[in-house]
Amino acid sequence: MNVLLDAHALLWFLAGSDKLTANALASIQDTRNTVFVSPVTLWEISIKDSLGKLTLPEPFAQLFPARLEASGMLMLPILMPHLHRHRALPFHHHDPFDRLLIAQAIEEDITVISCDGEFAAYGVKLLW
Repeated sequence: MNVLLDAHALLWFLAGSDKLTANALASIQDTRNTVFVSPVTLWEISIKDSLGKLTLPEPFAQLFPARLEASGMLMLPILMPHLHRHRALPFHHHDPFDRLLIAQAIEEDITVISCDGEFAAYGVKLLW
């Protein structure tokens, strides 16, 4: 299975937090799965970190990309079909980062690991 991590899922995984469900954690750790992270997720984390809105387990430059690579996670590039899908999405969710993540997941037929209930309005495959 291919999975795409929402920002909170990525941060909770990297921090070893118990906020991840057992199902989400097992899916991230399952070596049969391909785990993707979007640049939009890292951009969101970078902005929130620079504004002091979140505390990272390590400085941003040490976390990324080293911890992603060590965890076997792959970057899912933002491609034109993702942007076209993003533009066509209805505004059920107004977070621009999440909307692009949803567009990527729909275009690539990837399951999103997220506890954000607003994702379901788009019919995206969710795991939590």
